[in-house]
Amino acid sequence: MAQPARHTALSAALVLLSLTACSAQTPPQPTAAQAGETLKTHIDQIMRGANASDVKITDPGGKDIPCGEGKSIRTYAATGVNEIGSGDPDSLVLAMRGALDDDSQYLPVEIAVDQGRLRLFNPRLHTHLILESPSKGQMLALGETDCLPTR
Repeated sequence: MAQPARHTALSAALVLLSLTACSAQTPPQPTAAQAGETLKTHIDQIMRGANASDVKITDPGGKDIPCGEGKSIRTYAATGVNEIGSGDPDSLVLAMRGALDDDSQYLPVEIAVDQGRLRLFNPRLHTHLILESPSKGQMLALGETDCLPTR
């Protein structure tokens, strides 16, 4: 009689484990507003961490841009100046990338550091970043979300 009880307990444990594993693999998709706030946080972090001065928010975001039924995109952008060091565009792009914390988990999509540009994507957060230094000492960070549920 001990065999069926042990078999039932083992089966229940396996079912529980598989349910936990399935739910852990699929994080809930953020709304456009949630991903937009993440963009704002990351771009502000980039400007602070890369020692930008004269920071200007060129796109305050906060608006849903329709992209499909019940879905929208959010954007956010800022510019700044860095007068520390040489101000070399390639170095500034690397400094902006380095200002993101390790938890942000952005992956490179396009690396054109020799052109003062880096595109990044975070598949978990559904956010895209473009980090640019168009000229000596100038910094630009643009962000956009994927097309996500509005609510």
